[in-house]
Amino acid sequence: MAGGSHPFVLFILGLLLVHCAARGNDGGASPTLHRHLTEQEKSNKVKREGLPSNYSTPDYYPTPHGGWVSSWTEAYAKAQLVVSNMTLAEKVNITSGTGYFMGPCVGQTGSALRFGIPRLCLQDSPLGIRDTENNTAFPAGVTTGATWDKELIYARGVAIGEEARGKGVNVQMGPVVGPIGRKPKSGRIWEGFGADPSLQGLAAVQTIQGMQSVGVIATLKHFILNEQEMYRMTDPVQVGYSSDIDDRTMHEIYLWPFAEGVRAGVGSVMAAYNHVNGSLCTQNSEILNGILKDELGFQGFVMSDWYAQDSGVPSALAGLDMAMPGDGAVPLIGVSWWNYELSTAVLNGTVPLERLNDMVTRVVAAWYQMGQDDDYPLPNFSSNTEDAVGPLYPGALFSPTGVVNQFVNVQGNHSIVARAVARDAITLLKNVNETLPLSSSANLSVFGTDAGPNSKGLNSCTDMGCDNGILTMGWGSGTSRLPYVITPEEAIQNVSANTQFYITDTFPSVTPNADEIAIVFINSDSGENYITVDGNPGDRLEAKLAAWHSGDELVVNAAAAFSTVIVVVHTVGPIIMEDWIDLPSVKGVLVAHLPGQEAGNSLVDVLFGDYSPSGHLPYTIPHNESEYPASVDLIDQVLGQIQDQYLERLYIDYRHFLQANITPRFPFGYGLSYTTFNFSDATIISGTTLTQYPPARASKGPTPTYATTIPPASEVAWPTDISSIWRYLYPYLDDPEAATSTAPYPYPTGYSTTPHAAPRAGGSQGGNPALWDTVFTISVKVTNTGTRPGRAVAQLYVELPADALGVDLPPRQLRQFEKTSILSPGDSETLTLPLTRKDLSVWDVVMQDWLAPVDGEGVKFWIGQSVATEDLQIVCTVGQGCESTS
Repeated sequence: MAGGSHPFVLFILGLLLVHCAARGNDGGASPTLHRHLTEQEKSNKVKREGLPSNYSTPDYYPTPHGGWVSSWTEAYAKAQLVVSNMTLAEKVNITSGTGYFMGPCVGQTGSALRFGIPRLCLQDSPLGIRDTENNTAFPAGVTTGATWDKELIYARGVAIGEEARGKGVNVQMGPVVGPIGRKPKSGRIWEGFGADPSLQGLAAVQTIQGMQSVGVIATLKHFILNEQEMYRMTDPVQVGYSSDIDDRTMHEIYLWPFAEGVRAGVGSVMAAYNHVNGSLCTQNSEILNGILKDELGFQGFVMSDWYAQDSGVPSALAGLDMAMPGDGAVPLIGVSWWNYELSTAVLNGTVPLERLNDMVTRVVAAWYQMGQDDDYPLPNFSSNTEDAVGPLYPGALFSPTGVVNQFVNVQGNHSIVARAVARDAITLLKNVNETLPLSSSANLSVFGTDAGPNSKGLNSCTDMGCDNGILTMGWGSGTSRLPYVITPEEAIQNVSANTQFYITDTFPSVTPNADEIAIVFINSDSGENYITVDGNPGDRLEAKLAAWHSGDELVVNAAAAFSTVIVVVHTVGPIIMEDWIDLPSVKGVLVAHLPGQEAGNSLVDVLFGDYSPSGHLPYTIPHNESEYPASVDLIDQVLGQIQDQYLERLYIDYRHFLQANITPRFPFGYGLSYTTFNFSDATIISGTTLTQYPPARASKGPTPTYATTIPPASEVAWPTDISSIWRYLYPYLDDPEAATSTAPYPYPTGYSTTPHAAPRAGGSQGGNPALWDTVFTISVKVTNTGTRPGRAVAQLYVELPADALGVDLPPRQLRQFEKTSILSPGDSETLTLPLTRKDLSVWDVVMQDWLAPVDGEGVKFWIGQSVATEDLQIVCTVGQGCESTS
């Protein structure tokens, strides 16, 4: 969610009396309240009871300490010096959010001003700065993935980072690599880069490195298996669904892009709402302590998604480092799982001081790692109001006022990057007789509300929670306000003087001329499930994979009236096209994905031929929904905890279609151009010798050490000079001495203070560094054999020998890609595609390590412009060289 409106805000007024009865002075906790929370923590243990017997989540305690990776040594040394001198209240402040609407950002921590550490500002979204002005609304993640352009993805990351820094955002919540698109109708697949772990991972690396190059802490999310919007959340009336998965599928599909992001040095990871194998993500010790922090060597901090935390002590022990936004299960009543409760838990020994020290050290180290101690700006905007002056803590009702918006313009020249991403993502699926590109003098008729503006006004729908006009992005917390939008209508008008516009989804009564061309705009929307749009609760439950607003009918009617029809699709993901894709009049189809503010400009760049389309599908488009495995459909179940079993295992998206021998309508990676390309002269160069398993990992380096004596209770006594804010969440206690109880505490099953042996698959950020040794490098020459300038994408798929590895495997898996520069007709460019040990490995569930075929024996590499065999022009076999497949 990351700051989205919470459904329980509606209950706030009715719960104010509960707040008053449960709390003492503002920020203090009564013994009764503490006991109530402890009993609720006990009840969390029973939530595994519905878990199918073939799934499990081993307990993994204690939390591994951060600071042992050399690239973080300096930041951790600085953090250790500061944390060693912090009071208990300051430590709790840094790890605990101060409450919903309790500051300018969607989330903020407390501060430690004695050490120059301000309240940290956490802000959405992965495509731009949410809930502010004078910012850029960039194309969405799925659009960015469709460019298949690493340099452009990096440039977008830098631009988002620059805008976040300019607004004073410490932690920008993106990129998204989960959901990965397992469920095509899932509401937020458009926030990620596509339905493949390598595409997601490589795009995440570029985005993270771009964002963090300017000092912003990036947040990789949502960890993990948050693949459906409905029923994801645990709250007072519902237990979120459990994603039940096997170990191999977890590692080879869903964990893969997170490992890439951790290896890139991401500063924070967001824990998701759902359960994994029966255990809530925010208190799942196996995925947080065992996998993320030990096996992957994550050095930053783990934050909760907004209200995803459902316990105090168990979440701390399981590896959660920061609670957001700080409230308990219900916002704005002044109750928290941490803050004053965390102070109590440390004083009475239920949360070891050692764990708290690691929590705060991870946060402070990330702050130093990105250089935020050096002249980093404070927030200059408000997520809560567009006024210049307003309440500083609007959630308090009785709040001091001040300047909350300085209206700092952070856009710079970022519209250039936004337009380039949107343009280079446009994917040409059909072009009969080179109908496209169009002449600027062509006689055109444009149909569909998707070509025009929002009829209610720009940004009139909160968090883009409507489907009105041009679809620039989905809805929810992953959005940003549009500073402007260039609609297709406006952009086409700027190019063509011979166009009639029918901005309606009902086909009008028209009689076209013989040479008249129809351009029909349709879309398919989705988003986060705190908003329901046209009966779709985030996920495309009602709309399914059809076009919205009878878009398919609009195309069919246009095709009946016009002899030439061009269809332009703006969509969050796969969309079924069978009603019209084969109609003789439908001569061209362009998928423009979710283009952001430069929607129209980017489209006319391609539509009229200034640029050849160079986007490729980041997912498969089927003929119908029944071609997907049944287990990836949405689960709509009202009563009881949903057990969402990943029965399809590795076989999602194109892996499923290949394994099931189903030819889809359009394969993963597909995309046409106005020109043609030939791939030739491929070579394989061997690098590091491939062994069955990676060489043994190095031992961990040292981590910060601190005194373990529980601090004096007086460190969390209310300061005499503080003027408290109602409902603001503080670390202070009314009666600190009463919190030092030594009564037995019901620790989670399997809790231990004895560290696990270092996992053999670990060794640094992302895992054993040897996993990223380059084993083979493939070079391929790409030649423009057509008549127009254009760019080509070389996609490299790996075919591993299933027999030699002793496991079932998809026939081909994407592992690398590169994109050419613009090639003039006849020009060539040689692309280099490195392959790592991990690219050629499978997860050995017995050895808990990555297993590869020795010397690469039996490995084939397919190079081409989609995953489909007919689009793969070269095959290279280890030991035999490369040859053309055409």
